[in-house]
This record gives sequence, structure tokens and C-alpha cells, in this order.
Amino acid sequence: MTSPLRFALALGACLVPTALLPSAHAQVQATSEYLARMDSDGDGRVSLAEYQDWMSYAFERMDANGDGILSVDELPGGRGKPVSLIDHRAKLARTFVRQDQDKNGFLDARELSAPPL
Repeated sequence: MTSPLRFALALGACLVPTALLPSAHAQVQATSEYLARMDSDGDGRVSLAEYQDWMSYAFERMDANGDGILSVDELPGGRGKPVSLIDHRAKLARTFVRQDQDKNGFLDARELSAPPL
């Protein structure tokens, strides 16, 4: 099964031309920059909600009719099973928990740069 992080990145890379992405989602060069962009409240760490919001941008752009479900015609190549935003965010939450190595409920730059266990 594909990880939620890979799914979100693949969706963004395959379907959303870089020129159409908001500047906040432009390619980042360093982990600290990645953390700063994800950290919407500026507290130096990434909460579950911030992580899910950042990682869901491609899903939301692909959901042309805004119904919270990527139907077959909205999926890359027009194939696969429909995916709901609720399920997508639940998968992201599981990835977040695996990446939160110190189990404090937040991700720091070190945890963001490490692959999920």
C-alpha cells in the first residue's frame, strides 16, 4: 500500500503544474524551510492539523467538484478506487503518528526529515 505522504506527493507532482501551486507549496530546498512552510502558527513545530492541511493540498486541487471524494475521473489516469478526503486525512494521521518519534504530538525538523517508521 502506498504511504499517504507518497500519495500526496505523487498527486501534487503528477497533476498540479508547479506554476499553478501557491507559493507556500513551491519546492523546498531544506528541512527547516519545509517546517517553516508547514508551521502555519509559527511555533516551530508541526501539529497534526498543520501536517494534514499541508499534505492535502493536491487532493483538494484534484477534487474538481468539491465533494470531498476523488472519483475515478478525478484520479491520475482515470483509474483506481475513489478516495475520500476523510480517508486521506486518516492515512495522513497514521503517518504523522509514526513520524512523531518522541510522541509529543508535534513534528520538529528532525522528525519531518526522517522517513516514517
